[in-house]
Amino acid sequence: MVAAALARLSVPHARLTLALSGGVDSVVLLHALRALRDPLDFQLSAVHIHHGLSAHADAWADFCVELCASHAIDLMVHRVQIARDDVSGIEAAARRERQAVFAVLDTDVLITAHHLNDQAETLMLQLLRGAGPKGLASMAEVRHRRAWRAAHWRPLLGVTRADLLEYAQTHQLAWVEDESNLDVRFRRNALRQTVLPLLNTYFPGADVTLARAAGLQAEAAGLLDDLARMDAADAISGERLDCARLKRLSMSRARNLLRYFIEQQGHPLPNLRQLNEALLQLREARHDARVCVSLGRDALWRYRDGAYLVPGPPAFAEPVRWQGEAVLRVPAGGVEVCFEAVVGRGLKRSLLEAGRVTLGVRRGGERLRLHPGGPHRSLKNLLQEHAVPPWRRDQLPLLWCDGELLWAADIGQAADALAEPGEPGVQLRVGARIQ
Repeated sequence: MVAAALARLSVPHARLTLALSGGVDSVVLLHALRALRDPLDFQLSAVHIHHGLSAHADAWADFCVELCASHAIDLMVHRVQIARDDVSGIEAAARRERQAVFAVLDTDVLITAHHLNDQAETLMLQLLRGAGPKGLASMAEVRHRRAWRAAHWRPLLGVTRADLLEYAQTHQLAWVEDESNLDVRFRRNALRQTVLPLLNTYFPGADVTLARAAGLQAEAAGLLDDLARMDAADAISGERLDCARLKRLSMSRARNLLRYFIEQQGHPLPNLRQLNEALLQLREARHDARVCVSLGRDALWRYRDGAYLVPGPPAFAEPVRWQGEAVLRVPAGGVEVCFEAVVGRGLKRSLLEAGRVTLGVRRGGERLRLHPGGPHRSLKNLLQEHAVPPWRRDQLPLLWCDGELLWAADIGQAADALAEPGEPGVQLRVGARIQ
């Protein structure tokens, strides 16, 4: 069964990285992939996440190091910090930290050893959360995540836990046992240890049936995505969703389009209550209304009859001082600001070098004169006139010199501080977002 699951593997010269926990599932997959490495001509490495939650965590890492060394496979061990009192729970926190590591791996394909029984458990968990087809589709065999460098491949979704155990015993493989898998305080473990065995007593082969149902839900979710792409053709432009178009659709079709829009922006899907509240606000608000609906860390804004998915504001931070850097991180704005040396434009370099220069965000009452001899205008009015979206206004990077506002991103520079022709200047621009 394991060999058959890998029969479709065709990745000559590709770099494959296996997530190796040291448990039987990933050890079996490592063994099978190692046997295929030379015939199929791919590079194989492994990554182990050291969660530090068990007293045996160091021993598990050492086991993985020795196992990979015995097969001449490069292994990366990443230690992550997980707070036991994390509000999202230990399981969710551990998953978040793993995925943060996986997202930045320099590889072509990340491989994980999820199998058929994992798929059945995931379907049950999603069903009990009240998920729709997208959630009930559970785990895809191949997934391309927006924020990940690598594709994510789960080749064992058609292989049962029993098949993997049989393979390990046949090949006399060694592996480690995670004692936390027996702790039924965790919901997945409760399903695995208690609920599903009982279900199989009355419905033999329930695991296989549930995994098959997940596949059917994946088909349905794919069709819904096809419909959403059709609706998106004249409703979504870049990061904007047309609220007028959303209102013309039926409620179920509009909900499907909004769900698709959120997912395409790289945001986790909200729960049904949040989704329905957002849909109601976006469809029913007045044409000129500004609406903000929280989706947890991020928010949906309605502005000028369009919907935008906006990252949550960074934690409050004091202004930072510029001391000649070419790039300066501005935590309060969540971005980097770049300083380019120019001549005859930008702000006077001599003025900036002689004063105390700080960057931060507005706190209210700021004024800026954009034209020589013109009035000092309130930044609040300038933001409105320049059609700066409301969610950007409180995060817009500003530069002060000796307490005087000289530059506001998206707005302009103080007329009295501009470099004369032939005079050294500094041109500012907003760079990358701070992750």
